[in-house]
Amino acid sequence: MDIAAYMADVGQQARQAATAVARSTTAVRNQALLATADALDASRSELAQANTRDLEAGRSNGLDAAMLDRLELTPARIDAMIEGLRQVASLPDPIGEITDMTYRPSGIQVGRMRVPLGVIGIIYESRPNVTVEAASLCLKSGNATILRGGSEAIHSNQAIASCLARGLSEAGLPENAVQVIRTTDRAAVGELITMPRYVDVIVPRGGKGLIERISRDARVPVIKHLDGICHVYVDSHADPEKALAVAVNSKTQRYGTCNTMETLLVDQEIASDILPLLADAFREKGVELRGCERTVEILSDVVAATEEDWMTEYLAPILAIKVVDGLDGAIGHINRYSSQHTDSIITENFTRARRFLTEVDSSSVMVNASTRFADGFEYGLGAEIGISTDKIHARGPVGLEGLTSQKYVVFGDGHIRT
Repeated sequence: MDIAAYMADVGQQARQAATAVARSTTAVRNQALLATADALDASRSELAQANTRDLEAGRSNGLDAAMLDRLELTPARIDAMIEGLRQVASLPDPIGEITDMTYRPSGIQVGRMRVPLGVIGIIYESRPNVTVEAASLCLKSGNATILRGGSEAIHSNQAIASCLARGLSEAGLPENAVQVIRTTDRAAVGELITMPRYVDVIVPRGGKGLIERISRDARVPVIKHLDGICHVYVDSHADPEKALAVAVNSKTQRYGTCNTMETLLVDQEIASDILPLLADAFREKGVELRGCERTVEILSDVVAATEEDWMTEYLAPILAIKVVDGLDGAIGHINRYSSQHTDSIITENFTRARRFLTEVDSSSVMVNASTRFADGFEYGLGAEIGISTDKIHARGPVGLEGLTSQKYVVFGDGHIRT
């Protein structure tokens, strides 16, 4: 296959389809989502057969158990894909919304209208259910999309793509509004991220290595986050029960997520009192603790932390702990080492909470709440395409609104500028 020619053809078709999707009504896009859900339900056997081929190939290629688990399309996961499509169909449509209308001294009215981005390229690994999640959010927000899943899921993704094509066709939308790349050649990724003529934005979903490569080589804007080095700071004005509950939940509710706490900061004024309680709770959960010098003085059996620990996203039952000199010390540490994903303060002092919210430069900043809430569903977005730690356009969990932009609209009645 001539990869460059193939990808140029995919891009051209996506650009043409984007025009049709952008002008379609909410009802038509919802119909496509619901018809896709019905197609998935009717194609369970085909999905299972395709997934079995991927699983067999994965075992032959030595994929580990965790990767095989992410790759598997169980009946429950197919149910979840179907339910996800129906949920996205029920979400409010952001496209066409006009806000901030004001009269100017000239007599014209000026406002802003929410519009699709155009063509969104999404690059992801392993989980074939991401194909449905990504396609549904892009379609609902009026965009065309090009999806490049992991090579290990090629047969599953193509089976899902057939269902998406049926759903789009039934709603009268072009099947090319959602295209799943048919080749496993990595050169296709290189083409996709360097086609600004056809692609408006790239969303990478995967490991840090993938995202670093996309960010480095892309000639198309990228919505991304590299890692989730999230902090919880226990202030001297914290309620001990809240501190214990929030810190333990932030770390142990799930270990392998980007919004899991990786570093616990404790005010030196209360460290000797609260650290033993926190340590006991973490040990019960099997968490390995690594601490700064002052932490080691209080908890003698803790492993001494290194500079590398403050910069590490463990995604595992390992926690770095640092005793800091009050709020200034906490904010200074976070702004130096944080990946600008999610950081939380535990305090009953409103003034300190406000300072933390103002001065911590992260995409989600919390007061008395677990970092695990940094999620599109929990934020009321219905679903998310990913998390962005960028400062331009979308920041934080990226839902339907994050897949749109705004343009100015002006209403006049024969007005002319003098």
